Amino acid sequence: MDFFYNRSNTDTADDWTGATLVIVLCVGTFFCLFIFFSNSLVIAAVIKNRKFHFPFYYLLANLAAADFFAGIAYVYLMFNTGPVSKTLTVNRWFLRQGLLDTSLTASLTNLLVIAVERHMSIMKMRVHSNLTKKRVILLILFVWAIAIFMGAVPTLGWNCLCDISACSSLAPIYSRSYLIFWTVSNLVAFFIMVVVYLRIYMYVKRKTNVLSPHTSGSISRRKTPMKLMKTVMTVLGAFVVCWTPGLVVLLLDGLNCTQCSLQHVKRWFLLLALLNSLMNPVIYSYKDEDMYSTMKKMICCFSPEKNPDRRPSRILSTVLSRSETGSQYMEDSISQSTVGQKSSS
Repeated sequence: MDFFYNRSNTDTADDWTGATLVIVLCVGTFFCLFIFFSNSLVIAAVIKNRKFHFPFYYLLANLAAADFFAGIAYVYLMFNTGPVSKTLTVNRWFLRQGLLDTSLTASLTNLLVIAVERHMSIMKMRVHSNLTKKRVILLILFVWAIAIFMGAVPTLGWNCLCDISACSSLAPIYSRSYLIFWTVSNLVAFFIMVVVYLRIYMYVKRKTNVLSPHTSGSISRRKTPMKLMKTVMTVLGAFVVCWTPGLVVLLLDGLNCTQCSLQHVKRWFLLLALLNSLMNPVIYSYKDEDMYSTMKKMICCFSPEKNPDRRPSRILSTVLSRSETGSQYMEDSISQSTVGQKSSS
């Protein structure tokens, strides 16, 4: 790799030395430990608590598994960066980057699957989709098959080892054409998910406004579908914010932008991408009081007595419960609305 780094004039291998490298390793190690711990709790909570045995939560656990895998990729990157980068063999460098690409693809594909699941359920005015466990397992296997394949594409031949003039600057043995394909496909996936969730959000908002005058349900029950969509869109928004800057930098590199000073910002955008794996457990789990209490019991190794005055879950537990109260409410609301309209006519 020394030849390719020298040819690309990258300064990363020389800059990350001494105190800078120690700080990066310490901060990165802390972040990775938190990623391993928090995402392991999410997966364990979904397995342990029967309230979470629904397609949405299975996909949530798979997203946590993707974030856990991202932690592994970052650990391998930390101990194979800086001065070590130039000493790597081509195969080890491909492994380093392939792990990162696989983790990103796994998270992105899983979010796409969650978007489909949410669309299937919300458009049918239900809280949970009708996906069987077998189909959910097949979807999870599909997510990881796509992720592993995309991570292995450069190793399989889409690289610049046989055409040095096409080599990237940020990824010295990646072909610029591959970087363009990689970043454009991910940005298009971002756009598709944003459009899908905005469509669902507008649909739920419109239905809630139409049904509210014809129902006598509580305010919290009326806002239940909207709370769920706001939570899911928050997760998507965090993912887009954390990954888009890095993808744009890679796209500019693929377009051979020599005046963009990409070397000075790429490390910070990589750290921003790392933060996304920390944010997901907080957004998905801490805001769900049932999930939070389950994780707390596992940490503290005791089961506190239930507090009858404890308020319901802030975001998801009121929505994703076994009784499907929100779904029944929406279906009853439609019936009441229809009856009211017939009476008025």
